[in-house]
Amino acid sequence: MTDSSIENSDTWQNAGVLVVGGTSGLGEATAREFARAGAIVTVAGRNSIAGERIAKSIEGHFCTVDVIVPESIQAALELSATAPRGLRAVVNAAGSAVVEKTLHRGTPHKLDSFLSQIQINLVGSFNVLRLAAQVMAENEPEEALGRGVIVLTSSVAGFEAQRGQVAYAAAKGGINSMILPAARDLARDKIRVFGVAPGVFDTPFMDVLSEDARNAVGNSVPHPSRLGKATEFSHLVVSLATNPMVNGEVVRLDGALRLG
Repeated sequence: MTDSSIENSDTWQNAGVLVVGGTSGLGEATAREFARAGAIVTVAGRNSIAGERIAKSIEGHFCTVDVIVPESIQAALELSATAPRGLRAVVNAAGSAVVEKTLHRGTPHKLDSFLSQIQINLVGSFNVLRLAAQVMAENEPEEALGRGVIVLTSSVAGFEAQRGQVAYAAAKGGINSMILPAARDLARDKIRVFGVAPGVFDTPFMDVLSEDARNAVGNSVPHPSRLGKATEFSHLVVSLATNPMVNGEVVRLDGALRLG
C-alpha cells in the first residue's frame, strides 16, 4: 500500500516557502529546489542584488532579512504567507563562521567574536523558529504538511568540532539541542521541526581556501571523497520536508565524515 501524501507531486504546489539565507550557497539551492517543486518561494537575506536576481529567476519574492532583527523576519514571513496555501515551510540557512582558538599564544578567544557566533547562528535560528511557528499556527492543517515545517541548518561541527571552532560549535550544538524540544512544543500545533547538519560543502565559505586546500578538505570525506554539492543539500531538505514522519531529528549529510 502506498501513501499518496508522500508521493503526491502536488505537495508543494502554490505553498508558501521562506528560505532565510537564500541569496547564496545552500540557501539558494534550497530556494530553487522548492520552486521546482511548485512552491511560491520568498528568498530572504541581506544581499539584495543577489536576492532580487534569484527571486526573479524562480518567479518568487525577495525580502531583506537580518536574523537578529525580529521585525525583518516578521515581514518576510507575512510576505510568504500571502501564497494561496499560506506559509507551509521555512528553512533557515543563514549563518556565519569564525576560526579562533580558546587560547592562542597566550591570548584568549575574543568574547565579542564568540557572542557574535551565538547571536547570528543560534539566536538567529531561534528567532526564525519562534516567529515562523506563530505564523504557521494560523494555517488550516493539511494531510501531508500539517500546518507547516521548519528546517534549521546545523553542522557536523555541532557534534564534533575541530580546533578553532569553539564558538561555531557552541552555536551549532545549541541548534541541535533545540530541535527535539521545539518539535515536541509544536506537535499540538501540527508543525514539524527538524535540522540538517552538513559536512564540508562547496559553498562561499570555502572561497577563502586555495584549490589545494579545497581538494584536501574534500579528500578527507570517506565517500564520496569530495566536497558536497549545494544541490545535494537542497534535495535532502525538500525530501525530508515532504515526509510527514520526519520530525524532531537532526540529519547528518556528510559522506560519513567525522571531524578529527
